[in-house]
Amino acid sequence: MIQPKMLQRNDRHASGGFTLIEVMIVVVIVGVLLGIALPGYQNSMEKGRRSDARAALLDAANRQEQYMLDRGTYTDDMTDLGFGEDPYVSGDGHYNVAAAACDGGAITRCFELTATPRSGSPQVHDTRCTAFMLGSDGSKTASGSDEENCW
Repeated sequence: MIQPKMLQRNDRHASGGFTLIEVMIVVVIVGVLLGIALPGYQNSMEKGRRSDARAALLDAANRQEQYMLDRGTYTDDMTDLGFGEDPYVSGDGHYNVAAAACDGGAITRCFELTATPRSGSPQVHDTRCTAFMLGSDGSKTASGSDEENCW
């Protein structure tokens, strides 16, 4: 009768798992990749959410112009423009949009719309473009550390 070959502890084929060193190397590699990729991803997300502010401002400006055609004046109440609340909350919910008279003048002749990040939105941490402004004269400005590249 033939005896079956007994597996020894040091037999490489008996081992079916990974060593602790192999697992630690993979964890370190994944950590380094995340450390490199995550800041770029976050910057991309902030930049993408800024389009929410720009779109909301352009929509509100169009409604202001229609309001002017219909009534001969602008308004600082966003509900007059058909929005559900004042200040108006942008489509994706990242910005509040409010209207005011330009240059401290009367709202009847010009307006300035301002989009600021909403509390609780990740955009409150965006230091490059902290607020967007759009005037009735078509002027587009922003505040923040990179205001020239916000629009």
